[in-house]
Amino acid sequence: MGRNTRKRRTPLANKAIAASAALALGGGGLIWANFYASAHESNNQSWGGNQTKAATAQVATISCPDVGQKLTNVPNQARGEVAGELSNLDRQITDAYQRLATTRDAQARDTSFVQNSILQPLQDRRKAILDRIRLEITRVGGTAPGDLDTLATCTAQNANQTTGGQQQGGQQQGGQQQGGQQQNGGQQQGGQQQGGQQQGNNGQQQNNGGQAGNGPAAADFVDITKVQANVQAKPRKSRNASTGTFTTRCGVNANKNHNTDNVIVAPGVTNGAHHLHDYVGNQKVNAFSSNNTFLQGGTSCQNRNDLSSYYWPVVRVQDGSQDFDQNADGGGKEGNVGKILVPAQAQIKYVGSPTSKVVAMPQFLRIITGDAKTTTNGLANANAHWSCTGFENKVQLTTQYPICPQGSKVVRTFAFQSCWDGQNVDSANHRTHVAFADANGNCQNGFKAIPQLTMRLVYNITPPTVQNGQVKNAYAVDGFPEQLHKPATDHDDFISVTTGGLANKIANCVNRGQNCA
Repeated sequence: MGRNTRKRRTPLANKAIAASAALALGGGGLIWANFYASAHESNNQSWGGNQTKAATAQVATISCPDVGQKLTNVPNQARGEVAGELSNLDRQITDAYQRLATTRDAQARDTSFVQNSILQPLQDRRKAILDRIRLEITRVGGTAPGDLDTLATCTAQNANQTTGGQQQGGQQQGGQQQGGQQQNGGQQQGGQQQGGQQQGNNGQQQNNGGQAGNGPAAADFVDITKVQANVQAKPRKSRNASTGTFTTRCGVNANKNHNTDNVIVAPGVTNGAHHLHDYVGNQKVNAFSSNNTFLQGGTSCQNRNDLSSYYWPVVRVQDGSQDFDQNADGGGKEGNVGKILVPAQAQIKYVGSPTSKVVAMPQFLRIITGDAKTTTNGLANANAHWSCTGFENKVQLTTQYPICPQGSKVVRTFAFQSCWDGQNVDSANHRTHVAFADANGNCQNGFKAIPQLTMRLVYNITPPTVQNGQVKNAYAVDGFPEQLHKPATDHDDFISVTTGGLANKIANCVNRGQNCA
C-alpha cells in the first residue's frame, strides 16, 4: 500500500502580517440550475474568533493539478501503490499551504519568496512522486500519461482566482449537469458582492477569513431570499420510467462515528482525506477496511441488510468554539476548526430513472459525487447543493453558503451519478465507471441506469450575519486546507454493501413504482 511517512505540521499563523494591497475573495457564485439531473483570518483573535474578514493577502492559496483525475487507466495491480503516492502529493500540498499561511511577513518583504521558497521546492518534490507513479504503472505493463511531468508545476492563486473560474463582479452563473459535464449559462445573481478593502489594525492585512485563517470569507455567503429562483423542472417521465423510491433510515451519526480517512481514494493511508467525515450505515470504515471488513461492520441503518457506507465532510460553526480534534491532523492542525454540527435530519433515498428501468447496484460499488478540490480544479465536477428549508424547490447554490431566514434550516443535498458502466465497481480516478444521466435523463455510451442515491442533510444553524465585509458566526464544510472551505468543495461518498438480496429489492421497488422503506 502507499507510503505513510508524516512530518509534524506547524499550525496556521495566528494572524497575518502586513502584505500588499487587499483583494476581495470573489463574490458571486455558481447557481446549479439542474438540481435533479446532476449530479478562510479571525478578527484579532487566534483560532477562536467569530468574525471573518473578506479581504485577503495577495496570494490566497496554492493551486496544483489534480493528478488523480488524470490517471484514468491505472492497472489494478498498481492502484494501491499509486493511491499511496497520490496521498503523498496531497500531504505535500497541505504542508506547502501551511508554509504559505505562516510566512506572510517574509512574502511582504520579498516578492519572490512564494516562488523560490514554496512553489519551486514543491515542484521538485512533486516531480519525484510523479516519477514513482510512472514507475509503478509501467512496472505492471501499463502506460503512464505522456504529460505526467507537466503536472508537477503548482501556481499561487490570488483571491480573485479562488472561485473555481466563475464569473466575477456580482454575476451569478447558471448551470446544467449534462453527461457529467458542466454547461454554464448566465443568470443574474440576486445576492450582494463583497468589495475589497484593507482590514485590521495599523494597516495589517488579514488572511483569507475564517476562524483558522483559511475560510470561509464573507463573499462565500448570500442571503437566499435575494437569489432568483434557478431550479429547473425534472425531466419528463417516459412510459418506461422507474418511478418508485426506496428510503433507508440510518440515523444522523449521533454516535459520532468520525475519522479523517478516505478508504476509496486513499486506502491504507491514515488521514488521507485531511478533513473529518461523518459516517452512517456501515460502522467499520477507515483507511484499512476491506470488503470483508464491510461485511462484518454492522450498521446504523434500521434495515440490518443495509451495510452500505454513507459518509460526508462534517459541517462546523465558526463561533469561537472548538471541538475534540482542535489539535489533530485533519482537524485544527489543518484549518478545520469550530464546533461540529450533527445533522437534525439525514434522509437517504434511492430513486428511479425518468426514461428506463434500473438494474441493481453491484456489491461494493463505490461512488464519489462532487469534487473536494474545486477551488483549484474548477467546477467541472462540482455537485454541491446548498439551500434552506422552504426554498429547496426554488434555489440551489453551489459556490455560496445560504443565509437562511428566521425559522428556516440549512440543507445540503446530494444527487449521485445514476449510470453505471455495467462492469466495474470502481475506476482509477473513481469517476469513469459511473456517470450522470443527460438532461433528458438518459444514460449514454452503453451505461446502465441504476437506482440513483440521493441524500438530504438538514442542519439547525444560527444564520451568519454579514456587515462591512465581515461575517460573524460563519459555518463551513470541512475540506483540504488549501481549498479555503469553499461551498463548492462539498462532496459525498458511498460504498454499496448489502445482504439478503437487498440490492435487488431496491431495484425492484423502484421499477414497480412503489414507495418502500
